[in-house]
Amino acid sequence: MDYKKRARTGIAVNAAGIALNLALAAVKIFFGVTAGIVSLTADGFNNFTDCGGSAASMISFKISAKPADKEHPTGHRRAEYIASMVIGFMVLFVAWELLRESAVKILGGNYVLPGMAVFVISGVSVAVKGGMSVFYGIMSKKLRSETLAAASADAVCDCISSAVVTGGAVLSQFCGFPADGWAGIAVALLIALQGISILKKAGSELLGRAPDPELIKSLRVALSSGEHVLGIHDLRVYCFGKDIYAATAHLEMPASLSPLEAHAEIDRLEHEAEEKFGVNVTVHLDPVDLADEEALGLEQKAKEAAEGIADGLELHDFRLIRGVDTKLAFDAGIPFSCPHTDGEIREKVAVAVRGACKVEPIVTVERE
Repeated sequence: MDYKKRARTGIAVNAAGIALNLALAAVKIFFGVTAGIVSLTADGFNNFTDCGGSAASMISFKISAKPADKEHPTGHRRAEYIASMVIGFMVLFVAWELLRESAVKILGGNYVLPGMAVFVISGVSVAVKGGMSVFYGIMSKKLRSETLAAASADAVCDCISSAVVTGGAVLSQFCGFPADGWAGIAVALLIALQGISILKKAGSELLGRAPDPELIKSLRVALSSGEHVLGIHDLRVYCFGKDIYAATAHLEMPASLSPLEAHAEIDRLEHEAEEKFGVNVTVHLDPVDLADEEALGLEQKAKEAAEGIADGLELHDFRLIRGVDTKLAFDAGIPFSCPHTDGEIREKVAVAVRGACKVEPIVTVERE
């Protein structure tokens, strides 16, 4: 993807969003203050803060397009996640202010009768925000942008907010109680949920969320396709921003291969993975002595003994330590989803292998 072109498009999309939100905010705040309708005023300020979110998104598009440098060797593409966090906090601030003002409205017991202008403004707002949501959604998929996806979801909430404002105005007119304030609270809670959702997703990305399982699966297949590869384990894939991935893996190869032969095959697999998937892979070689029948036999027995202990359990990196007391050292890889603790897995595997192999096992548990 051409990230400079992507940045230009993203900036243009956000500029259009700022213009529309400014227009909606100005109209809603003017009529809301004039008529004394707190939910309409707050909805207008919500549109105004959307401008700030779009501005943060514009800046993030510009920063994320910058190439890697000495201070940021993996690039700047995580800037978009930071922008999403900014949008999330702004949304929560609006929710708090709306909640506070709505509570004052309810406790005061005052309400106003809305005019036809309120219904017209709310209807126009729903139409405009609905169109913006669709537009943001299409562009977020085209540009694969988290910030535009967040803006699309926020626009949907704005549609619902405007509808709730209209409902509160109608109830205030016909029921004779401050439904406007209660509508404001409903809008505030809705906005708060949206803000939390945006923060949760952006925070997950910044903390290093696991990449697409399909990418990991494809990498595993590609790296296992080497002519001399006997097995693969400890595959780790790291994301440093949009389309910037790095990975490490351990490949088992016959110990009889010369260092030059092993290096040549590993080098080829690393380059193929980068060309095909755009992932910078670093491979560690685990030599396997295919002539050591005793070690291979114990490895097979250990794997069979450990079957069924936990879903996804995989034993690898076997090392037979010979001496007065022969020991079998290996790693036990388990998925993060496994409900058992590392200690429980270590004990269960050790008991099973000890009984099957008649040697003392040294088990290292790894979450994968």
